[in-house]
Amino acid sequence: MSVRSEKIEETETEAENGVAAATEVEAGIREFVRNDIAYLRRPEGGEPNGEATVNNLNSLIQRVAGTSLSEITNLISELESLREWLHVEGQRVQREISGYAHLSQTTIKSTRMIAENVAQWKRAAEGQRNG
Repeated sequence: MSVRSEKIEETETEAENGVAAATEVEAGIREFVRNDIAYLRRPEGGEPNGEATVNNLNSLIQRVAGTSLSEITNLISELESLREWLHVEGQRVQREISGYAHLSQTTIKSTRMIAENVAQWKRAAEGQRNG
């Protein structure tokens, strides 16, 4: 399997993991809302504690954001390495093409020299037969 195929498969796997993480986050938000609504309906000493609700929401947002930022950071890192690999491969291909072009030009020159020498030998042989 080529490095490119492996990178594509890794990126697809990361995307699938991202979908799974998003689903997990959605489930966490739903659970939080259910608990929060139940908490607000339940009187504790008269009034619900708003500060605890805000802290719970902040905690959830930090967990969600942390996971998302981590996934994004990993994806950016992988894309940067893929970009670097593509750049290096592009340079290698350019060197290969340049080498083949040089080889082709050298082959053409050699073929011309051989053809000219054969033509000279042929003229010399014809001159010896005629003269």
